[in-house]
Amino acid sequence: MYVLTVPEPPLLAKDRRVVTMPSWVPAVGLTLFPHVGGILGGLITRKEVKTWYTTLVKPSWRPPNWMFAPVWTALYTSMGYGSYLIYKELGGFTEDALVPLGLYAGQLALNWAWTPIFFGAHKIGWGLVEIATLTGTVVLTTISWYPISRTAAYLMLPYIAWLSLATSLNYVIWRDNKDKSE
Repeated sequence: MYVLTVPEPPLLAKDRRVVTMPSWVPAVGLTLFPHVGGILGGLITRKEVKTWYTTLVKPSWRPPNWMFAPVWTALYTSMGYGSYLIYKELGGFTEDALVPLGLYAGQLALNWAWTPIFFGAHKIGWGLVEIATLTGTVVLTTISWYPISRTAAYLMLPYIAWLSLATSLNYVIWRDNKDKSE
């Protein structure tokens, strides 16, 4: 027995439905997206900063605890808007966007992973390895963004500066508290 199948007729141009979103949706979405991990990390940090973190020896030059939330809010907003500029310049999630937005996604995942490693698991040494890897990935992301959008690349510079401070802080805390890393 033979079954004859008839292909569906092609869609007529008038039958195609193209869904477009307002231009502000990717701008707002990509700008706010980094805050997702920041908020989740903040839940871990809030508990540990009052308990375990107080038992650690910290350098005198460490920023006060109250400073971290506003700084990270500004940095997440800045990097998120930078990612939108790259997205917009390259026409969305295109083949050309694979490397610059892929590096960005990688650094964002590394960024979000640091808090559970350092504060959640109390793995100060692994936190140091992770944040050093994060910093390198952010530098590569910034370099990949520069030819596409200098503004986007410049928006990453405060993030690199803060990560340099944070990496140094993580190192000193690891060095001075090797016995308190679980």
